[in-house]
Amino acid sequence: MTAPTERADAARNRLRILDAARRLLAVDGFAELPLDAVAKEAGVGVGTVYRRFQNRAGLVYALIEDNETRFQEAFARHEGGAAPAYDRLRAFLHGLAELVDENRELLLLAESSAPAGRYHSAPFRRHHEQITGMVAELAPGADAAYLADLLLMAYTPGLFAFQRTERGWDLDRIKAGLDTVIAGIAAAEGVAR
Repeated sequence: MTAPTERADAARNRLRILDAARRLLAVDGFAELPLDAVAKEAGVGVGTVYRRFQNRAGLVYALIEDNETRFQEAFARHEGGAAPAYDRLRAFLHGLAELVDENRELLLLAESSAPAGRYHSAPFRRHHEQITGMVAELAPGADAAYLADLLLMAYTPGLFAFQRTERGWDLDRIKAGLDTVIAGIAAAEGVAR
């Protein structure tokens, strides 16, 4: 059975809402994103925004999906399935660090709107599934799902922002730390790099 096709008017409204949200964020910054202001800017009723996105976090995650799509396409192009699991996992986690850094303000906004919403978002579920598969390949017999959760904790918006701003860590330091964790996973299972 195929998924139902989105109605043309619903698709137009979705694009209008996302464009309006981008415009408001560009003008007002990331401190807030009131859904009634988004609705007004998009020329739709506030109920339309709530039906489509449920809450501010849902709207923010929809905005993030554009960058997520580009990230997934770039990963598939450059890493595919031919590279060893260690190299694919390393490239994925490094790329994810860059993606989170680019979307830091949006992710912080989403986290403040719905603290656990991240774990139910399509990008998080997709990242978890991908990391679980690569960890299972890298370290057969390890609890790949738990290790995927552990690795994804590094991308918690509040922690990531704290490391980048308060601690002043650059992306190279964060990536080096992730490399240490990946090496540990590989070594614990006796897998050569």
